Amino acid sequence: KMAGSSAPWIGSAYLFLQSTCKTIVLPSLYESSQKKPSVFKALTLALADSTGSMNGVEILKVHCSHPHLIVQLKFLKQENCRQFLRSYREGALQKSLQNHLQLSLATTTVPLETELKAGNEHLDKMLKDEDRCLECIYREKPDRLRDEEITELEECLKSLIVHQSVNNNVAVKDCASLNSPSLPFPSPGSSLSPQVTFVFQGQQFANRTLTPDDHQKFAKLVSKKWKQVGRSLQKNCRALRDPVIDNLALEYDREGLYEQAYQMLLRFIHSEGKKATIARLIAALEENSLISLAEELLGLHSNEDCS
Repeated sequence: KMAGSSAPWIGSAYLFLQSTCKTIVLPSLYESSQKKPSVFKALTLALADSTGSMNGVEILKVHCSHPHLIVQLKFLKQENCRQFLRSYREGALQKSLQNHLQLSLATTTVPLETELKAGNEHLDKMLKDEDRCLECIYREKPDRLRDEEITELEECLKSLIVHQSVNNNVAVKDCASLNSPSLPFPSPGSSLSPQVTFVFQGQQFANRTLTPDDHQKFAKLVSKKWKQVGRSLQKNCRALRDPVIDNLALEYDREGLYEQAYQMLLRFIHSEGKKATIARLIAALEENSLISLAEELLGLHSNEDCS
């Protein structure tokens, strides 16, 4: 059926989480270097509950897209995926997430809304048809390796579990080293690319990973030229190779230019991780004569619109 007897069963899905309590904003908590390990611990333990195993499902990436926390999941066995779907359908995963977040964050209650997607399919609409959900997840092969920071957070969590009863101070110290903000947006000014500085209009600027503010400004101001910028970025980014850009234009046609541009840059950021730098975006903008937008992103206070 879905896989030959010799081929491993691998699938991918996205779990969208949103707190319905105004005082608990999950993306903001995950962006906090102090709270990030606690949120990750809650996610990991709740997912383990849902599959009955710490290895039942892998977290590939956690993305902050206000007001949602989006968790990219990778399933390696069909049976584990079935257990996850049942747990999700019956509300057990949601309850487990709420409980683990409450414990990890030392708060009262964390009311949650959840949504599960695989590609363009909204699995919440077909949860009663387990086999169909499995097919949708199986069709969506993971498009990336596990993010580096996820690996660090997992090591930190293992350290906490191993050392909790022996030497809690060591475990806490290990976690404290994970001080970068949310995935996939490390802090502005952090030099994560081999290219430390770059030149624009004769001035030298510090290179840094793209921030949520960069992302939103780009989507707002790039207008119709988002496709051209995407094609400039695709030279060194497999995730934007043809026909991805045309597909994005069709998929988000109803939502308009802002969403199309936003989704294109989101693909770039997801794919490139820490290598999704301001220098690469500025070079693509220069290539397409979008100088005023480049100036806006670099804080040169240009108020002109990009045409």
